[in-house]
Amino acid sequence: GRHEVWSWKTASKESLCLMWQKVKVQLMLSMSFLTALFWYCRRLYSFLAQLLKRWSNYLQRQLIRNLSVLPEVDLLGYSAREWKGETKQAKQMREAYEELFRSCHIKYLRQVRRDNYSVVRAVLFQIFSQGIPFPSWMKERDILKLPEKLLYSQGCNWIQQYSFGPERYTGPNAFGKLRKCMEALKTNWAEISATRDHEERRSMCNTLFSDESKEYKLYEAIKFIMLYEVVEAYEQIKSRDEPVHNLFSLLFARDSSSDPLSFMMNHLNSIGDSICLDQVELFLLGYLLEVKIRVYRLHRFNTEEFQVTYPDEYRREWNEVSLLTEDDHYYHIPLFRT
Repeated sequence: GRHEVWSWKTASKESLCLMWQKVKVQLMLSMSFLTALFWYCRRLYSFLAQLLKRWSNYLQRQLIRNLSVLPEVDLLGYSAREWKGETKQAKQMREAYEELFRSCHIKYLRQVRRDNYSVVRAVLFQIFSQGIPFPSWMKERDILKLPEKLLYSQGCNWIQQYSFGPERYTGPNAFGKLRKCMEALKTNWAEISATRDHEERRSMCNTLFSDESKEYKLYEAIKFIMLYEVVEAYEQIKSRDEPVHNLFSLLFARDSSSDPLSFMMNHLNSIGDSICLDQVELFLLGYLLEVKIRVYRLHRFNTEEFQVTYPDEYRREWNEVSLLTEDDHYYHIPLFRT
């Protein structure tokens, strides 16, 4: 009986050992497979992460390269880089930047692309990035109908001579192109101003202001609104229906813009191409967009014209945007920090 029990125990042990050997082999194979799979997944993850990082960096570089309004930079650092040397002009500019830093609490600036849309771009970018809504008059009228009204209702068929900045285009298709510009302005302005989240709005602005074709439509729409309001003011002056703002008297007092047609031919048509807005047009821009445009003119440092506002008469409820210029031609955006 003892021999039978011993034989049964031995047989059981041997069976268990054989089973364990098989299971052990399977476990080792499974562990090897899982280890290899883990190593492969880890390498694949690392590869995909590197690929995604490179692609993200590439897109960021492309976006920054195309941005017409660059990310903020330190104000005094920018001044030191741009105005090296000991010339009288360099010293004066550095002093002007130091005054902005010390007295005006301007710590950073955003560089704006140096072209002849510079000032319109800087103003419109701030309106969009701050989420400023349409001006009151624009809420009451459909701006998409302004080209049609000017052409058909007021008989200004000379708008066929309108030029679109660098694209010095004239002809019967001007009306259709102007309407597309107005559509672009209305759509983008409404969409961005309705966005409450600051980061989302910032992202939308960066996307919009890195696409030249879309940007230029916005600026041409602003130019056309300026022309439309000049026509309206001119008609009011002729009919003496109601008084107009003083800035229109200043505008029509110039020999080069004594009427809407000469204003378009001698001024508006060249904006974006060969000239920028002058001070009278800056008054008009602020008046139409209902924003107080504060300009720091660094080349006028230590004079009363160092800091000016366009227009000089504005309503208390108007939002404020700020510009910084070294020559009244190219403009940047100053950023305040308390």
